Amino acid sequence: MKIFRDLGWFFKERKMYYIFGVAILFVIALLQLVPPFVIGKVVDAITAESLTKEALIKWIVILSVVAVVTYLGRYVWRVLIFGSDNKLQRTLRLRLFEHLTKMSPFFFQRYRTGDLMAHATNDIAAVQQVAGIGVLTLADSVLTGSSVILMMAISIDWRLTIIALLPMPIMVVGTSILGKKLHERFHSAQRSFSKLNDKTQESISGIKVTRTFGQEKEDILDFSKQTSNVVRKNVAVARVDAMFDPMISIIVSISFVLAIGFGSKFVVEGTLTIGQVIAFVNYLFLLIWPMLAFGFLYNIIQRGSASYDRITKLLQEKEDVVNHENALSTTPSGALCARIHQFTYPDEKEPVLQNVDFKINAGETLGIVGRTGAGKTTLLKLLLREYDDYEGEISFGGVKIQDYETASLRSAIGYVPQDQFLFSTTILDNIRFGVPEKTLEEVVATAQTVAVHEDIEGFPKGYQTIVGERGVSLSGGQKQRLAIARALIMNPELLILDDALSAVDAKTEERILENLKTSRAEKTTIISAHRLSSVEHANLIIVVDKGQIVERGTHQELLVENGWYAEMYREQQLAEHLEGGGGRE
Repeated sequence: MKIFRDLGWFFKERKMYYIFGVAILFVIALLQLVPPFVIGKVVDAITAESLTKEALIKWIVILSVVAVVTYLGRYVWRVLIFGSDNKLQRTLRLRLFEHLTKMSPFFFQRYRTGDLMAHATNDIAAVQQVAGIGVLTLADSVLTGSSVILMMAISIDWRLTIIALLPMPIMVVGTSILGKKLHERFHSAQRSFSKLNDKTQESISGIKVTRTFGQEKEDILDFSKQTSNVVRKNVAVARVDAMFDPMISIIVSISFVLAIGFGSKFVVEGTLTIGQVIAFVNYLFLLIWPMLAFGFLYNIIQRGSASYDRITKLLQEKEDVVNHENALSTTPSGALCARIHQFTYPDEKEPVLQNVDFKINAGETLGIVGRTGAGKTTLLKLLLREYDDYEGEISFGGVKIQDYETASLRSAIGYVPQDQFLFSTTILDNIRFGVPEKTLEEVVATAQTVAVHEDIEGFPKGYQTIVGERGVSLSGGQKQRLAIARALIMNPELLILDDALSAVDAKTEERILENLKTSRAEKTTIISAHRLSSVEHANLIIVVDKGQIVERGTHQELLVENGWYAEMYREQQLAEHLEGGGGRE
């Protein structure tokens, strides 16, 4: 019953709904005692040849009223209790989603998408059952069972009641043993389902790569193994689950045999009437549901408990970045200054950034270049405040970024990552994703700035074109430019482009950079790139290697220095000359 204690916060919130729902269940449980009592009275009257027409009509009216009230009561408690369990589902789903939006990239490296999807679907559904059908089953079985047993003992015969209930301890012990096994196997089944979810998501997302390498059969085989594993684990759950009903049915059958056998004996002895024995057997029929419900309830509790443990574990994951008590809600602007002595990722031992420092004023552009894996993207993550655990300080407008509310800081930053993500909606809605109130004219103006307007106009539906999942219908260069437009239309104080022009041809790149220089004359821009032509115009360029700044200066100063930057620049210029300035899209 631990799960009911764990959900105590919710039951308190919906207290009146559950109180009224259970009260109605109690009334129904009492009303269910009436029909067996009436049947017993009628049988005894028939046996004694004393049943009158008036008495028969009276009993029929009573049974009819009981039936109508029971029907209405069942409708009301369903609305109250099942309405509440849907409220729990919504609450947990929102709480989980809000929690996930606050987690750092490191969190998503440890939890795969399929596992998170399983938490948000299967696990929440299992917990929802506890608050709905679980509460109903518990209350109904306890109220019905206890009232029936009391009626049997008080109005008929306490000895026969004890005899009929003798097999009950066997059911309690058996249910407890099966419940523990069910809990373990359901936990295992949920883990397998999470892996299958993840495999499905990964296979669909990577279908192009799978086809390119001709690995369809291998992928199908792997998927088949995952599916078989889920089936095997669920069959293991079903095998334990299937033991509940037969066990309870056998115990109920034994109770009937004992009741009929000893009831007949008491009739012969003259201590009970035939009508009383028939009423007792009918009451025993009413006990079948509470007995079956006991096993059903145990199943629900074990599934819900296992799922709630998984959800709780996820919700207990701490945020890497939290707002301070007196964090500023103002939008930062002004100079950006970084002095990072050292930063190490949470799951690594060696630092990935050391002794990195720079300062750029509003209206200036910073270029960040270096070899693959040098630490460029990591530096940008710190500027975005995806991590707080580093030695040093980053300030924006003379204030440490930790002193701003996270939402305020990020509202001032337009970020275009290496892996551009587009939503499966229209081009128009993708561009104005962060500012949905923007008009079509404003969207078009932004698209022209990033040189993608002509491409959009070439589509049959123009800005109403659905781009497909992750922008599957667009070229790499088109996706990059739409991602830049999405960031640019917010008019951020700081625009960060992380290798966001790699799939754009040289002429288009030059056109975009020139437009950005004009439109963002008073705003700060950071461009991280492998292609050095992207940062030629920057006020300051830093060369990062093995997490440290090894060169810094303007484009001309770095050429004079004749280091890595100058060498790489000459190589790229030569390659571009040999290719004749060919496009990349």
